Amino acid sequence: MATLTPSSEDTRIYELCVLLPYPMQPKELSEVQNEVEKLFEEAGGKQVAKDVWGRRGLAYKIEGSTEGIFVVYYYDLLPEKMEEIEHALRIMPKVLRHMVVKPPKDYQVVEFSKKYEEWKQSEQSAVETRKKDQEEELRKKMIAKQQRQTKRAEPAPKKVVKEVTEKDEGKITAEIDKLISADELEL
Repeated sequence: MATLTPSSEDTRIYELCVLLPYPMQPKELSEVQNEVEKLFEEAGGKQVAKDVWGRRGLAYKIEGSTEGIFVVYYYDLLPEKMEEIEHALRIMPKVLRHMVVKPPKDYQVVEFSKKYEEWKQSEQSAVETRKKDQEEELRKKMIAKQQRQTKRAEPAPKKVVKEVTEKDEGKITAEIDKLISADELEL
């Protein structure tokens, strides 16, 4: 991070945000960026920092584009030259919008493109961790289901059926006769 301080008492630091249409070929993108930088160089400006944010969505359509490429520049420049540069940016064909601001004294330049990339990586690792946790949970559920199915598939213990012998058959017949001959039964 750099602190913005003017190089002399006459100059000021300006922050310029340029919106370019998306999609744009890399060669064409670098040509447009070089044109913008050339405007400042011709005006005697000194580039302090440059932050290419890249492709971002827009809140509303601008000249049919729903996405744009953002580039942020910081220049040390004489205030009289800024009006000329803004006029040139307004008529530049590949610039959808631009905005120039004077940052406050001792403003810290934060490269948002790097912060954004760091955030994306941390978000991606968090997503991967969640995915691994879900896979582990699913694996545990599958193992439990397989164990339940294995228990169901195991044959039930066989009941030992005692074979009826003639001796036992005689006892059973006698018991049945006793029940039938009882006076209490009215058949």
